Amino acid sequence: MIAKIEQLLQEVEALTASNAEELEALRIKYLSKKGAINELMADFRNVPAEQKKEVGMKVNELKNKAQEKINALKEQFENQDNGCDDLDLTRSAYPAKLGTRHPLTIVKNEIIDIFARLGFSIADGPEVEDDWHVFSSMNFAEDHPARDMQDTFFIESGETNVANNIILRTHTSSVQSRVMEHTQPPIRIICPGRVYRNEAISYRAHAFFHQVEALYVDKNVSFTDLKQVLLLFAQEMFGPETKIRLRPSYFPFTEPSAEMDISCNICGGKGCPFCKGTGWVEILGCGMVDPNVLELNGIDSKVYSGYALGMGIERITNLKYRVNDLRLFSENDTRFLKEFEAAH
Repeated sequence: MIAKIEQLLQEVEALTASNAEELEALRIKYLSKKGAINELMADFRNVPAEQKKEVGMKVNELKNKAQEKINALKEQFENQDNGCDDLDLTRSAYPAKLGTRHPLTIVKNEIIDIFARLGFSIADGPEVEDDWHVFSSMNFAEDHPARDMQDTFFIESGETNVANNIILRTHTSSVQSRVMEHTQPPIRIICPGRVYRNEAISYRAHAFFHQVEALYVDKNVSFTDLKQVLLLFAQEMFGPETKIRLRPSYFPFTEPSAEMDISCNICGGKGCPFCKGTGWVEILGCGMVDPNVLELNGIDSKVYSGYALGMGIERITNLKYRVNDLRLFSENDTRFLKEFEAAH
């Protein structure tokens, strides 16, 4: 019995393992219920009484050394350098799929390019604005419905003076106001940007969307100038066969005001479900800048006149690519975005 224990002690001291599987096999061989050491414990009852003390001590020594050896090998594997110290586990998995330019960006850049060729420069302004630049300077009356909470996101409200209200801009006309109050004509700018309306989100409306507005102020600017720019824009954006028509409308900041329709680019003006059988699709609002707006922003309306126009980029994108659900533009679904790979 003692000779067998000595043999097992030598085996345990020489134990090695190159991986976790081999180590587990050694543990089972020596320390499991059916292992070699437990077999010795089962044979312990056959040891003569005078040898039990010596044999018992030897068996305990063997068991302790086997456990220590297994633990040491296990610790060695845990501390072993596996070559992953430089691995950044927060990094994206490979291969990383490349995205594409967003359809709204594609269309916005197209609109900017058309107006840049007409001599318009880009102007920008803050999305968090005050009431003066969004409404008051644009000839909105203090009781105008657009000031109501149903349309506007208010951040801070001035208790004594409505003009002190801090809001999310509802249109990019605020950029026009900021340019006019610091610049004397001639002014020829285009104002692309994100705007916000307090509306329920659905397939046809969202709480935020994107606009492009244009402003031209100079001496002797006429409605004829505006109409020519509108025709050129429509034909550049939707094709040389595109026709336009202007319908009377109302905006606080323009007088006269008009809505512009284009001949349906899907059916060519013959009538289809998209244009509701009319052959025309509305794309933007426009008009001559109201003299009150010029005066409010420090420009002499007796010397200068101007025109302004504004359109929703989502609207133009829908017409070009027939996207029926506005929510797709803000969901960042790569499957949707992949559809526009060939568009840029």
